[in-house]
Amino acid sequence: MNDKNAEEDTSFLLGKINRVIHEPGRLMIMAHLAVLDRADFLFLKRQTGLTWGNLSAHISKLEAVGYLDVEKEFVDKKPHTTLHLTDKGRTAFQTYRQRMKHVFEDVVPE
Repeated sequence: MNDKNAEEDTSFLLGKINRVIHEPGRLMIMAHLAVLDRADFLFLKRQTGLTWGNLSAHISKLEAVGYLDVEKEFVDKKPHTTLHLTDKGRTAFQTYRQRMKHVFEDVVPE
């Protein structure tokens, strides 16, 4: 592939990057949940370093587009929130990873 075609392919792929996932906070949440069956809110807060409010806002956005399921319950009279990726979320994250991989393969020479 010549340089012009590589630039066009890269621009095309970048234009198709999922902006919901691409935001760093949401990307960290999705990446953690992609390798775990489920995780609780406190675990994700510790792993991502996000504030309570930031984490909650990002989770709400991911839930609104159908990428996360949020389960709330009480454990020892304390609220406990557990999250996991939906099938739609897993598929979206896999697509995101593949597109980013292709972008970097086209940009970074071997």
